[in-house]
Amino acid sequence: MPKRSGNGDSVIRVHYDAGWGRRITLRGSKPPLAWSTGLEATWTQGHVWTYVWPKSSGVLEFKPLLDDRAWSVGGNYHLRAGSTVDVYPFFGPPVGTLHKVHDFHSPQLDNRRTLVISLPPSYEENPLKRYPVLYMHDGQNAFEDATSFTGVSWGADRTSHSLVAQGRMDEVIIVGVYNTGNARVFEYTPGPPNGRMGGADLYGRFLIETVKPWVDGNYRTLPGREDTALMGSSLGGLVSFYLGRRRPDVFSKVACLSSSFMWNGSELIREVATSPERVPVKFYIDAGTRRDPLTPTQHMKEALESRGYVQGKDLSYYEHKGGQHHESSWAERVHRPLSYLFPWESSGGRATE
Repeated sequence: MPKRSGNGDSVIRVHYDAGWGRRITLRGSKPPLAWSTGLEATWTQGHVWTYVWPKSSGVLEFKPLLDDRAWSVGGNYHLRAGSTVDVYPFFGPPVGTLHKVHDFHSPQLDNRRTLVISLPPSYEENPLKRYPVLYMHDGQNAFEDATSFTGVSWGADRTSHSLVAQGRMDEVIIVGVYNTGNARVFEYTPGPPNGRMGGADLYGRFLIETVKPWVDGNYRTLPGREDTALMGSSLGGLVSFYLGRRRPDVFSKVACLSSSFMWNGSELIREVATSPERVPVKFYIDAGTRRDPLTPTQHMKEALESRGYVQGKDLSYYEHKGGQHHESSWAERVHRPLSYLFPWESSGGRATE
């Protein structure tokens, strides 16, 4: 995100290793920039291309190009008067990659599972960039039809890459955390452990104490709470909401699709409605209108609004007409939470040390 420039000038810093003999140019909405022809930025140490002009230029819309021929992928960028904006572009195809890690051990739950990590399109092309991270429950359903429980995945990676190309969301790393079959209900439900239920706190410790440090240590992440999110559906939506409320020091945004808010007599809804505390977390909640927990989701929306959450600001509520409790419905609308949690220009990747 843009930050205030110390000397009052407006500054663009494009972080990109263009390679020997190549250059970064800028085109934009105000002179001396134009959309028809680019002006070359100045290369500085660390492969930072800088362009400066007085803050009297006002608000500027601009885009970097490679050799003044290849436009950067995604939307236009914006520069406020007197601010500095850091841009981490890429110019290749908007296609990412999947990494799988098998037999990942949880000391908290004493079991093993697979992690599947969706890396964004620029990850290999622009090693100067770091990324927000979205942790998804039921990870086998997140990306691949072949591993999905129903044979249909959310396609969250493909949707996110498409949204990036359209300039509707920032690039993110998505970590799909597989469930463990018979232990799923235990891991995704709050409350004191009781047989097959109530292990959400242990599962949360697994994510926070084991998975997140491993991801942050092995990938170029932005590890702060403002760049860390949770998303899930059904019981995965329930545990997302539960962990988001209890650990706002780790997670700042949460997406809950078709969530089982009726769990344990709608305990979480009552908790939100009666709690004096307003947790500083952005929530996306939704449900379909066919055989889905629409009424409990409506009640959760009302509870959040009673605590001061505002639709379009720190709350996004959506009813999917005809939507059902199925991966195909979640795939149809996954673009909504992705673009809400990580809108274009909401997180600037920092240069590596």
